[in-house]
Amino acid sequence: GTTLMAVQWQSHRYSKGLTETQSKNAVLIDGELPFIFEASGSETNFTNVYDPEPRARRIFNFQKPETLARIIRESENQKHATWRGRVQNLPDTEGYDLRPASRRAVIAIEQSLKDNQHSRSLVQMATGAGKTRMAVTESYRLLKHGGFNRVLFLVDRNNLGDQTLREFRDFTTPDDGRKFTDLYNVDKLTGSGMVGSSAVVISTIQRVFSVLKGQTVTDNDDPNLDGFIPDAPVEVQYNPDLPPEAFDLVIVDECHRSIYGLWRGVIEYFDAHVVGLTATPTKQTLGFFQLNLVSEYTFPQSVADKVNVDFEVYRIKTKISESGSTIEAGTVVPVLDKKTREQRLMQLDNEMAYSATDLDRSVVSKNQIRTVLETFRDRLFTEIFPGRRVVPKTLIFAKDDNHAEEIVTQVMQVFGKGNDFAAKITYNAKDPKKLLQDFRNSPTLRIAVTVDMI
Repeated sequence: GTTLMAVQWQSHRYSKGLTETQSKNAVLIDGELPFIFEASGSETNFTNVYDPEPRARRIFNFQKPETLARIIRESENQKHATWRGRVQNLPDTEGYDLRPASRRAVIAIEQSLKDNQHSRSLVQMATGAGKTRMAVTESYRLLKHGGFNRVLFLVDRNNLGDQTLREFRDFTTPDDGRKFTDLYNVDKLTGSGMVGSSAVVISTIQRVFSVLKGQTVTDNDDPNLDGFIPDAPVEVQYNPDLPPEAFDLVIVDECHRSIYGLWRGVIEYFDAHVVGLTATPTKQTLGFFQLNLVSEYTFPQSVADKVNVDFEVYRIKTKISESGSTIEAGTVVPVLDKKTREQRLMQLDNEMAYSATDLDRSVVSKNQIRTVLETFRDRLFTEIFPGRRVVPKTLIFAKDDNHAEEIVTQVMQVFGKGNDFAAKITYNAKDPKKLLQDFRNSPTLRIAVTVDMI
């Protein structure tokens, strides 16, 4: 319970007060030991004298001896060789294939690193404006020029990790035209944990937490893992296989807002600068990033710049989707077991009222789904997309897997099409990655129904 700031002067005095014999066997920086710790049992502070402005920061656990040895080796021939020193001399952004807003974001992040006033930086950038490519560019610059050793790239869904991996593989470096992955290993976090040679590790925060707990995680999509949201904030314990110093930079790419509340212990476990990327920052997000919003690029700005296409809202309402309804007593209704999908008939003894929020969760009205789809079909080529003749690629979000199943069935009936016209793309699908690829490329697959995967 003893506060640590009050004893920093004491530890600095000890680190400079070595005897002549002790000094002969020690690594010293201007007569002072390079690494200074204060610990109370509940808190641990660390000062790295190799930093240009050495300042105590809270860490989760003492670094491994080999980590401290590496810092000493890297600093032998260069003053201020830590990333906090090396970011002071980053090259300009000329030669990088970046949109103006992305270039501004890169410059703003690096200025925040140089100022060293915050341990976190938040970038607001409209969806579709190139957040991931900007982050890949920043990762390359900090690995190449900034003294960073490893980056953790957190994504919202495991399948989004594949898209991010493609972005890294497609990135051409401005120095000699080689690909990012020709220079640095980029890997997804697997069941065996982190590959030691990885410079960039891509993962969901759920998988990082599982690895920290020593659990085995599958390499494939796992709805029970990647979509899991805990009931209370998670508690993290030290894992020497994934120590706090494993990453110098953590990039949080548009993850679920619970990451800054329920999952924040995982992020704070790492002794790293955190960069958040979001299109719509909440108060909780802004608070987590210490109000250090370094760059803003809104959706209207992206439309004005012709980076994004504007959208229109075409709202289809039904009576029961607005206010619910009532099923009369004595009505025979089919009851579906959501796990086994076995169906049985039951006669209601009492009148059953349900609200709009119950719809498609505890109560499914097939006619309501059909009404919405028929309205969409009938207005598609006259009001929504006048002049078009082919159903555009359409994504429908369902409330759960059983709801998605019913929508796919109804879509094919309403449009009078076969099995290749619509598909359910959820974690429970047989091959969701193949279905995603087909949705992008197949001329016949026009409508995809998903729950939480895309």
